[in-house]
Amino acid sequence: MKALITQSNYIPWKGFFDAIALADVVVLYDEMQYTKRDWRNRNKIKTPNGLQWLSIPVQVKGKYHQKINETKTSGDEWQQKHWNSLLHNYKKAPFFDEFATELEQLYLQKSYEYLSDVNRTFIEQICHWLQIDTEIRWSREFKLSGDKSEKLLNICKELNATEYLSGPAAKNYLEVSLFEQAGVNVHWLDYQGYPEYSQLYGPFEHGVTVLDLLFNTGNEATKYLKFID
Repeated sequence: MKALITQSNYIPWKGFFDAIALADVVVLYDEMQYTKRDWRNRNKIKTPNGLQWLSIPVQVKGKYHQKINETKTSGDEWQQKHWNSLLHNYKKAPFFDEFATELEQLYLQKSYEYLSDVNRTFIEQICHWLQIDTEIRWSREFKLSGDKSEKLLNICKELNATEYLSGPAAKNYLEVSLFEQAGVNVHWLDYQGYPEYSQLYGPFEHGVTVLDLLFNTGNEATKYLKFID
């Protein structure tokens, strides 16, 4: 059993979905503190004028003393704005029309109160397009106790996971020895070496939303991921 425990992101980049595809279950760990100017509520797209952020406005308390799953969206104007940006900048992409109807519905026919719900809704739809059937769960379904590493390990134990998938940034804090003692192998994900594909607008850029990959490659998208057979 391979477990991935990660904070939810808004329309994440391709590496996020590569990691999900490698796991048997992914736990969206939104009990973590919300951080401003991060990937929780925004991501980048390509435009004729360079990279552009699509950011969801959120309600914050003081110095962001709130969890991700407590963070509410601020109004719904962003939904029309983001859809318009995607339509304007990607309507000439070869496979945009294949996803446009369902994507427009997510933006214009749904109402969202919490950021976590926005993120999960889009993550699940994108997984469907990529034919990724990994189970997705909330961290609130588990007993979270101990320090940072212990909480992650305890989730793995509840899942009976034998392997914990983690991005390289966690090397700065993860106590690998705790996992080893519990019989859980830590697998570090490598996000280097992705192949390029035909993109719109100038030099190739890996660090954009996975929607860019889908719009430009269609059902060939998984050929440009690393962990999907």
